[in-house]
Amino acid sequence: MRQKLLAAFALFSLFFGAGNLILPPYLGVQAGADWPVVALGFVISAVLIPILGIFAHAKLQGTIYDFGAPLGKGFSLVYAALIYGIALALPAPRTASVTHEMAIMPFTESPYWLSSLVYFSLVLLAALNRSKLLDLFGKITTPVILVVLLLLIGLAVATPAVPLAAASMNKPFANSLLEGYQTFDAIAAVVIGGVLLVSIKNMQAKGKVPTATYAPQKSTLRFAAVFSATALAAIYVGLIYAGAQSQGDFGPEDTRSHILQGVAQSYLGPSAPWGLGILVALACFTTATGIVTGTADFVAAYFEGPKYAPHTARKVFKAVAIAGAVLGVLMGQFPVAYIIAIAVPALVFIYPTTIILMVLHVLPASWATPRAFQASIAVCFVANTPAFLDSIGYPALQEATAFMPLTSQGLAWVIPVVCTLLALKIFGVFLAKK
Repeated sequence: MRQKLLAAFALFSLFFGAGNLILPPYLGVQAGADWPVVALGFVISAVLIPILGIFAHAKLQGTIYDFGAPLGKGFSLVYAALIYGIALALPAPRTASVTHEMAIMPFTESPYWLSSLVYFSLVLLAALNRSKLLDLFGKITTPVILVVLLLLIGLAVATPAVPLAAASMNKPFANSLLEGYQTFDAIAAVVIGGVLLVSIKNMQAKGKVPTATYAPQKSTLRFAAVFSATALAAIYVGLIYAGAQSQGDFGPEDTRSHILQGVAQSYLGPSAPWGLGILVALACFTTATGIVTGTADFVAAYFEGPKYAPHTARKVFKAVAIAGAVLGVLMGQFPVAYIIAIAVPALVFIYPTTIILMVLHVLPASWATPRAFQASIAVCFVANTPAFLDSIGYPALQEATAFMPLTSQGLAWVIPVVCTLLALKIFGVFLAKK
């Protein structure tokens, strides 16, 4: 049980990063009286989908490469490169930018680049000491994060409720569903699931786990997934509620970071800047470390074995970790709003494919056939192309296909993919009877 709890705290810490903090209060302010509907949409995309990825990892017992394996080596490599490239270029640097705006700017006029340089130097140090990953994340950072968040949410719940206006956003459920994509947690699940597997296997090799079979790994990952899902959902709902109760304190010009600071100030008082700064720094740091470590793990795995000189994989791990930290420093110099804006096309492009791979890997083998993988991804690519083109400034095709169900929510690919899977299943049963 101690092993499971440690992995559960580690998984929660790795998930809980910049977007997880700044997005819920912002949604709550916009939602007002509709905050329960918004909370439901956000929990679906920011909790259930990422946790589905952890369950897929528990079943696969592999790396990100195994997610795309049913579609061939070429697809797997391209998909892995896209995932790790996006993770290193957007969510990891965004954690440094959020940390600067929330934990540095209130106290000093230090430039973004200096904060980013110090931040990713510490991330690199943590990544190169990956044997301590579970202990660092599970024993130190998670309890601090949970205590501060529970204090803020508890005060919000205990404060008498105020009358709330209607939502200021169109389609609250759909918008909150898509806003959950900005946490990048579906991508994080694909990356950090492998990090936890490697950490658990390392503990097995050192004799800290009684057997080397896959059963303990599956059980540990599934327990960690359920624990993290419960904790994340509770915190998101609490932060959205706190934002809704502070609706009258903010206007449409207030940014996500400013709203988070204002909500914390309302409930935590004058000490809010200090407490919030510590919270943001810890939450963002764990996410960035998980991304850099996961990327380095994946690349280094290709340099293991007898055909390579001893310690080659370790050298590659260090080189990739250093490259990831350098990219983080470069991209971390941009403001949060800019990084969120440029992330939209990448999310619209990669998220549908990632969700489909997760679902198929969790489904029984009779549904997740190689043909099902191929057909689902092909249909998704075609159905999602109008939304992707719209995200980069070419809305004509999106307007022409507006008749398709869920197009206005950016989910036009869902029904075609579901129909494709059902058709393949029915066709397969029909052939089996013959």
